[in-house]
Amino acid sequence: MSTFRHNAGFGKRMEYYLIGKMLMEELDCYTPLVDDHGVDCVICKQDGTFIQIQIKTRSNDVRDGDAALFAGITHNPTENFYFVFYSERLDTIWIMSSEEFLRECNTNVKGIHKGKHTIWFNGNRKNSSGQKEEYCKKRYEKYICKDFSRFH
Repeated sequence: MSTFRHNAGFGKRMEYYLIGKMLMEELDCYTPLVDDHGVDCVICKQDGTFIQIQIKTRSNDVRDGDAALFAGITHNPTENFYFVFYSERLDTIWIMSSEEFLRECNTNVKGIHKGKHTIWFNGNRKNSSGQKEEYCKKRYEKYICKDFSRFH
């Protein structure tokens, strides 16, 4: 059973896990003390410029079919801003710039969530054994990353 404590802890643990992976790739990462602006990490690139990173994660505990569903995201176009999305169940990382995210996401146009964004990287299908499996939708494969070289 999923609890709020587990869910909140999972997100923070995964932020540190992914930032740790960035550090292992010799990226200069800084973490804000307060997360008021949706920035989980700031990276100083070798050329002295900075980029802001927001990390979004999904655990194994989510409903079948939702392994890579990221919803309710508030975001406006921001230069030098990137999203790192991670699905534990798919063990997959997607990296998107602010512009790419806004181009690829769905935006609610009415209701209480008007203006919030959703992106659903995965679909569900039956495999050769007839069992359901989640997979990355083809249109999002170009954003899959095995490392953080995009930030160097």
